[in-house]
Amino acid sequence: MSSAIDSPIILAVDTKDIATARAWIDCTRESISTYKIGLEFFLTHGAAGLAQLRDGRDFDLFLDLKIHDIPNTVAGAVQSVSHIRPRFLTVHASGGSAMIRAAAEVNPEISITAVTILTSLSEEDVTEIGYAHNAEVSALSLARMSAASGARSIVSSPFEVAKIREQVGSSITLITPGVRPLGSEKGDQSRVMTPPEAMAAGANYLVIGRPITGEWKNSPDAMSKAAAAILDSLN
Repeated sequence: MSSAIDSPIILAVDTKDIATARAWIDCTRESISTYKIGLEFFLTHGAAGLAQLRDGRDFDLFLDLKIHDIPNTVAGAVQSVSHIRPRFLTVHASGGSAMIRAAAEVNPEISITAVTILTSLSEEDVTEIGYAHNAEVSALSLARMSAASGARSIVSSPFEVAKIREQVGSSITLITPGVRPLGSEKGDQSRVMTPPEAMAAGANYLVIGRPITGEWKNSPDAMSKAAAAILDSLN
């Protein structure tokens, strides 16, 4: 299901309240065409909640479940959400090539989206987890493997986007969280860029949450203007 516009902004709808999620979507529709729904909302409301969000609303769904399990279980999980018709569905790249391939083969209409290294992780975190290399090298390796295994989209920090683009070519969609307009707080993100910088590095889409949704406490109009300002900064 696609919208009339194709905005590079993906709004992170990080709430489990249906009324709030619907309101956020309604007040940003002029600037945003894809909405990221994650575990908090999906585990609370499931497919029925997504149906409520889509009632009367035409938008692309980024279903951020970060699936990670053995290949057969992952294939079953992808099949179980196929009727929801997500445009993007995330899996953890660290699940390996067989897992990614199993996910990608289930439904060609879903862009299996491999998450490389979480943008909340610092270099110290990456080392502590046990990766042999730093975040950039690890993300690049995971991205290459994921693309070769059938993933059609890759999620990485904006700092890895340029090198990943060189490795995977133009046919793979690159999506980056860890994007903050100038003056915004970093929150729980350790590696961030501004929206224009991330797009210039080679990203196709930017996942942005609190710099937009944080304006809701002021007014729906303030939130709408925040989304529009970020979109304008990319033109």
